[in-house]
Amino acid sequence: MNNKNNPDTEFNADYVIVGAGSAGCVLAARLSENGKHSVIVLEYGGSDFGPLIQMPAALSFPMNMAHYDWGYKSEPEVNLGGRQLVTPRGKVIGGSSSINGMVYVRGHARDFDHWAQSGASGWSFADVLPYFQRMENSADGDSAWRGKSGPLYVRQAEGKNPLFKAFVEAGKQAGFETTGDYNGFKQEGFGKMEQTIWRGQRWSAANAYLKPALKRSNLQLLRGECTKIIFDEETRQQSHNKPRACGIEFKANGKTRKIIANREVILSASSINSPKILMMSGIGPGGHLGEHGIEVIAGRQGVGENLQDHLELYIQQECIQPISLYSSLNLFSKARIGLQWLLFKSGEGATNHFESAAFVRSRAGIEYPDIQFHFLPVAIRYDGKAAAKSHGFQAHVGPMRSKSRGSVRLKSANHQISPSISFNYMSHEEDWSDFRNCIRLTRKIFSQLAFDDLRGEEISPGTQVQSDDELDDYVRQHVESAFHPCGTCKMGSHDDKMAVVDAECRVIGVDGVRVVDSSVFPSITNGNINGPTIMVAEKAADHILNNGILPQSMLDPWIHPNWEAHDQ
Repeated sequence: MNNKNNPDTEFNADYVIVGAGSAGCVLAARLSENGKHSVIVLEYGGSDFGPLIQMPAALSFPMNMAHYDWGYKSEPEVNLGGRQLVTPRGKVIGGSSSINGMVYVRGHARDFDHWAQSGASGWSFADVLPYFQRMENSADGDSAWRGKSGPLYVRQAEGKNPLFKAFVEAGKQAGFETTGDYNGFKQEGFGKMEQTIWRGQRWSAANAYLKPALKRSNLQLLRGECTKIIFDEETRQQSHNKPRACGIEFKANGKTRKIIANREVILSASSINSPKILMMSGIGPGGHLGEHGIEVIAGRQGVGENLQDHLELYIQQECIQPISLYSSLNLFSKARIGLQWLLFKSGEGATNHFESAAFVRSRAGIEYPDIQFHFLPVAIRYDGKAAAKSHGFQAHVGPMRSKSRGSVRLKSANHQISPSISFNYMSHEEDWSDFRNCIRLTRKIFSQLAFDDLRGEEISPGTQVQSDDELDDYVRQHVESAFHPCGTCKMGSHDDKMAVVDAECRVIGVDGVRVVDSSVFPSITNGNINGPTIMVAEKAADHILNNGILPQSMLDPWIHPNWEAHDQ
């Protein structure tokens, strides 16, 4: 690798990766693994050192800090009364895996089958399961279904607090399935949450992949912000050839610099920043680029389109026994918890406190779960602010497959200006009926015998909120993002006008550019999306290196035998 020690000159490498986030860390490790190729990773954010990121229980801090988060917000959402919802994206090595809730969900098998059916050939469940297994180091679950030797440590939560057991038992009493491993044979049901935590520490993509790989001489991490992709002038002038990328331009310490890519430029900058960089580089909807005076290199209508996310509500209940985490919210307890974690990496600081979960079907005729629950043994907001001055518990609940779609657009040709993010939340009529069902279903679960000795008054929405109109109004005022934005550089076939990348993550219409992150999801997966994002990068690395793809799995997932007639 040239110019490693001289930051004032031009850099070059075989592969240039933009973004050291969940996908970029994987690619950095895999592309440099055989020692044959030089790799540069460009990351705008800084170090992940310190307890605010590494201590699992501190998860509410980094995503609310400008030092670690890009600070994006949606445009005023018309269907949510004009509210602007925060859109945290990690600005630190590890990206959003360094600021997220450390919940590990693969997604349902059918999610990936739908990817393949929509034009992402080679991304069915049979195709992707071997990559989930390659990346995992799971202490739990069926060894036939789970990976046991990968770099990403995954564990099932201990669930010692009796409220976790009450939630699972209540789900069973309400008639729902239970599951011993929602990331294995059977996703559907109530059971233990899985966490990307190892030895009491957040196990981000930076810890799992990037830091070990940085010991290699052929891998370099640079600090700076990518402003655009650079294309070879000769191929730009030849109308019969596709323009070929030859590197990127980036800003660091007030200076504009270049990294030459001998082989490829790979964008792994997030579902917000990857489409932004493409558009800044002249790849996107021609009319939109023209509005900002950007020369069109490749007209791709789908760049920035197909934006998806999960929304969720907190259904909160008072707890009449003093067993919730409320006792740990005072300063003395926080100091004790922090000291125990610093000294021993154990105790209440060594968990994200999401330790029970559920995936259920909302009604008969739904083939696989379309509602997700995260259960928490305290009534508290995601920003760490207590919702009630008493003991309590809550379920985060939301639909998994909204039909609403949004977009990411440029506000300016100036790279320093944040893009316009419009999720278009709750724009489909089914979204409203789905959320009403989510609230009523949660109330049903909380009303079961398992909670009889624990349940006090309903904190939110409150028992006075009952009618469809009242529930809709509550949703409009209180629904929040689950922070799972994806889909803005959709993977699909070449004849799909809205596809941005092909089935090998190559940007359609140009050579030498790929997008590898949650942008390429054709549709959002069931549950938290960090796991599927890492899987995409694992598989994309084999495409990039032309290694040959892992053989398909022959395992078939559990589907409720009576799904057409029953919801439980």
